[in-house]
Amino acid sequence: MQVLKFGGTSVASSEAMLQVVDIVRKTLEEDRTIVVCSAIGGCTDTLIEAGHRASARDAGYKELIQGLKERHYVLIRELLPPGYQERTSAVVDQLFGELEGLAYGVYLLGELSPASLSAIESFGELFSTAILTDKFLSLGVSCHWLDARELVQVRAGSVDEGETRQRIARAVDAFPHVELFIVPGFIASDESGRGTTLGRGGSDYTASLFAVAVRARRVEIWTDVPGIMTANPKVVPTARTIPHISYRAAQELSHFGAKVIYPPTIRPVVGEGIPIYVKDTFHPEAPGTVVEKNPPRVRDGVLGLSHSDHIALISLEGSGMVGVPGFSSRLFDALSRRGINIILITQASSVHSMCIAIAEGDADAAREAADSCFAYEISLGRLNPLRVETGFSIVCLVGDDILGHSGATGRMLAALGAHSIPVRATAQGSSERNISVIVPSVRAEEAIRAVHREFFDRWNGKVIHLFIAGYGRVGRALVEMLSDNAASIARRSGKELRVCGLANSRSYVIDTEGIPLAEAAQRLSDGEKGKDYIDALIGFSPENALFVDCTADEGIGFRYPALLRAGYSIVACNKIPFSGTYAQFKSLQEEAHKAGVSLRYETTAGAALPVLVTLDRVVQSGDTLVRMDAVLSGTLNYLLDNYQGSGFEALVEDARAKGYTEPDPSVDLSGRDVLRKILILSRQAGLPLEASQVTLEPIPADIDLRYAAAKARGHRLRYVASVDADGRATVGLREVGPDSPLYALRGTDNAILITTGDYPSPMLIQGAGAGTRQTAGGLLNDIMLSI
Repeated sequence: MQVLKFGGTSVASSEAMLQVVDIVRKTLEEDRTIVVCSAIGGCTDTLIEAGHRASARDAGYKELIQGLKERHYVLIRELLPPGYQERTSAVVDQLFGELEGLAYGVYLLGELSPASLSAIESFGELFSTAILTDKFLSLGVSCHWLDARELVQVRAGSVDEGETRQRIARAVDAFPHVELFIVPGFIASDESGRGTTLGRGGSDYTASLFAVAVRARRVEIWTDVPGIMTANPKVVPTARTIPHISYRAAQELSHFGAKVIYPPTIRPVVGEGIPIYVKDTFHPEAPGTVVEKNPPRVRDGVLGLSHSDHIALISLEGSGMVGVPGFSSRLFDALSRRGINIILITQASSVHSMCIAIAEGDADAAREAADSCFAYEISLGRLNPLRVETGFSIVCLVGDDILGHSGATGRMLAALGAHSIPVRATAQGSSERNISVIVPSVRAEEAIRAVHREFFDRWNGKVIHLFIAGYGRVGRALVEMLSDNAASIARRSGKELRVCGLANSRSYVIDTEGIPLAEAAQRLSDGEKGKDYIDALIGFSPENALFVDCTADEGIGFRYPALLRAGYSIVACNKIPFSGTYAQFKSLQEEAHKAGVSLRYETTAGAALPVLVTLDRVVQSGDTLVRMDAVLSGTLNYLLDNYQGSGFEALVEDARAKGYTEPDPSVDLSGRDVLRKILILSRQAGLPLEASQVTLEPIPADIDLRYAAAKARGHRLRYVASVDADGRATVGLREVGPDSPLYALRGTDNAILITTGDYPSPMLIQGAGAGTRQTAGGLLNDIMLSI
């Protein structure tokens, strides 16, 4: 026999219920089955609100109940054939009549007792299982409904598991020929026979109780996620399913906040060794997670991360603690008498201070209890009054024998330290299954992502996540190159380049599973509107994440520091962020170094030419720059090489149409583009050059006269940027003769002459310095060098 439990999202609509029916019918081909079902999604919360409104004598409770009634009638009409609709509607009508009577009694009394609230809550599972039972009967399945209130017995606030098992076993044995049993989860009855509920995760617990009672071979928990995840996927988009996990490790994860499975669910099956399968109702083919006694071992012993918010820290300090036997037990006893649960404890080796984590809601009561307990010591100055701090979260790294793998704690703390996330306290469980840290709640999600990257997303030779800004000529060309070459790059390098984000000035799209490149334009058109792309990226940062700036947007450059701090490497052809003040330039370098990520911008100064990397090697080897003369604008060189003494404006338009110019050609003609490039080159060579130090001459209005004069002397015009070791820099039109390496430049070629102390004869770097494909190719090269 097997037990399947379906949560509220699995039965929230007729489509979802039909999926449940399909799953159950397939399992019936293997064995007899018990299905434990929750209320339809949102039903329990609505019932609770209706109860509270009724107790406040707010007649609006009736509207809430009526809304629920209509939702269930829709399910009946959409799921059941006409012959069953009348019968099921009668059952549901009777149940709603009982609910309305109970709520009206609460309304008249103006009081909602715990027993009344439990009774009101219990109706959700009764509604859903009544409909589901009749659905199976209408399909000819041998099906029987069991009332969990008659079987699950609560004594003194907890389930009497022995009595409950006996009752369940007898109830199932009474119907040996029934192949399917439907059971409402979450509900039970107390020693007086009154209906009650099992609390959070109650339906899962019901399934576990039934599994043990009938000695099922497996329990399946069907929900709306693909299994137990390495982290909350809403916080860490790269979180993945844990295929196998032990009972104890699953309990640790759930204790510290993971909500896929709850501790009471696991406890009954442990002794019997019954495996629990956590599966996705809407993707039943996915393997999910198996919770079992002896799962396969995993690397580092690390399985997942969970966290709990709304944590308060209470601290006791003072010399009166040193060497005093029973001091800790007095504090624990004082808290226990006030019903305060201790979540985590740390104590200094000097025994001079103690820190305890509790729920924020218990903070005031804890202060009163401790100050009262230690009033005498406080009055003598031997102990400081209890200090209470709020606004913390616990982040917990969970695994099997996690402490038996050297370096786990150090790696966790180092990952947090790399992002300057303060750790207020740490603790290691005696079970050797968790390492917990307490961090400010405002940094909790960042902490989770940092630790997840360290243990689960480190480069594994498979995926580099690309987030591209700009889908103009260069951006489109880069996407085309990736589409054409991604397979060969993966074969050659073992790196899969996956475009996970794309943005232009109007919209953006993010898909961590990868954007099909053939659909890039359409996905972008259909994406989110507005300029929140970078904000969205900063909200998460998968490992091996690269931000690729294909724009000339100043505003994007201002966001680089935040992207670097969030863990993104950056590859850019955007010159603006690197050609502002020298202080800004250095700050970007420092931010990248501090964050441990890459910052590459080779294409800002020469498309795909290896100029910056050459200058960087000059500096790193201890050499010094003596002089640099460079033609840095492929656009202007194309114009000057093709100019014949007239028609300059038409030639500019031709260059723009071919993609040689900046989006605004005046940037090229003014010399500002070349100015930015010489600033970047000079700074890369170690010169703290500012724009105000450069003498700039734009393309002159009398270019026809300058052209004629140069031609008469057998010279050619070139637009040249020069800088020497003293920081004297010029940008402007210059005549060059046949003896100059710059004389023979053709088309969009750039040429950079570099003279250094070790290379008194100038090094020449020459090649295409403009063009969409060249720039995109340079970006792709930087991408491959970044990770």
